Amino acid sequence: MAVTRTSALNRKQRKELARRLQSADPGLDVMHPNAAGIDVGNSTHYVAVRPDRDPNPIRRFDCFTADLHHLADWLEQCGVTTVAMQSTGVYWIPLYEILDARGLEVYLVNARHTKNLPGRKSDVQESQWLLKLHTYGLLRNSFHPAAAIRVSRTYWRQRADHVRAISTCIQRMQKTLTQMNIQLANVISDLSGWTGMRIVRAILAGERDPQVLATLRHPGIHATRDTIAKSLEGTWQPDLLFVLQQEVTMYDAYQQRIAECDQALEQHLKSFVDKAADTFTEGEQSPATAQTKLRSGPKRRRKAGSHAPQFDLSRELHRISGVDLTRIDGIDVGVAQTLISEVGLDMTRWQDEHHFASWLGLCPDNRITGGKVIRRGTRHVINRAATALRIAATTLLRSQSYLGAQFRRLRGKLGAPKAITAMAHKLAVLVYRMLRWGHEYVDKGMQYYEERHREQQLRLLQKRAAKLGLVVI
Repeated sequence: MAVTRTSALNRKQRKELARRLQSADPGLDVMHPNAAGIDVGNSTHYVAVRPDRDPNPIRRFDCFTADLHHLADWLEQCGVTTVAMQSTGVYWIPLYEILDARGLEVYLVNARHTKNLPGRKSDVQESQWLLKLHTYGLLRNSFHPAAAIRVSRTYWRQRADHVRAISTCIQRMQKTLTQMNIQLANVISDLSGWTGMRIVRAILAGERDPQVLATLRHPGIHATRDTIAKSLEGTWQPDLLFVLQQEVTMYDAYQQRIAECDQALEQHLKSFVDKAADTFTEGEQSPATAQTKLRSGPKRRRKAGSHAPQFDLSRELHRISGVDLTRIDGIDVGVAQTLISEVGLDMTRWQDEHHFASWLGLCPDNRITGGKVIRRGTRHVINRAATALRIAATTLLRSQSYLGAQFRRLRGKLGAPKAITAMAHKLAVLVYRMLRWGHEYVDKGMQYYEERHREQQLRLLQKRAAKLGLVVI
């Protein structure tokens, strides 16, 4: 029997070899003999263990904290070391934390992977089915970040909710002004900016003279004073002014909440270990890496929005991760914080960059049956990190960089939706490499990409000419 060296095979050949090895031994082995299955619910949990561990192998527990501790005690008495449960809403979180604190290995399972339960479905059968699948190692553990990352994720998600609420307040302010025929939103770019909010607050304070209100504009605004004064002539209806007052009050309240989230996030990030200084020592860096840092030049910073963090978040992220993700074109400090708060800093949780991109839902998911592809496209994945990468990819349209040139070529060839997904995949790979290996990103420039693409096209034309028997002079 010939022995094939896996190192000499490409990726497609290695996958085919893995399929043959799996099909050669279709039997099921007991992978987790000390397993248990839990059907998670809103008010009750159903727990199933092996029949030889307890005369009553299926028990029902309430969701109160004391009952959850009784559940953990019973699992320890039964000799259970690993537990499988579905990620049902947020009901699994208290139980997960208690079991994890007890030292049990908890498998958080995607409900889509366990939905093919034979027969009629019930809570008891669901727990038994989870036990059976987990015993034979047929379940995959979902990604769950570390505790410190989960705290950061909570602060950042709460902050994002407040930012969205502020956007709603601004839209309602614009609607109210339009109803009074105050066309201020048509002459300034941002109603929530310096000029817009000064004028709105002066209106609520009782000022009605358009010329006086127009003097509150910022000197750098493009609209003239007369244009702004003309836009401020309207009807001052008391009911609409009341609505405007409430929206401004809510706007200020959300601004205060965002500042509180920034303070809590800043204090929490200070508790992280300083990774920029001690993770990648000088001996571990090659001379090429040091030369790359010298050629990288100054950082390209995108203009921060009106809701940017009130502290130096970029510096904190660089300190705790050891790399500066904002060097990548399209990724600003907000996208970088979203990525770190959603995926964490430990990239070893994924086998390689391809698994990471697949988890994000940025890889093709072709469905093949009968030798035919019946469906193309990516998986429907709700992932905030993937959404942030897609948003970052859209900003590359006017970027005068290597990634910008690549995105524009893909956009012209594949269309905008597919090009955005492809560039989001590219950004995910770059982020993985930087966090996993500590690589520094260096933009080679748009000119380098255009020259490289031209050389590829020339080589392709030469190959086609050779197949046709032509000689290129």
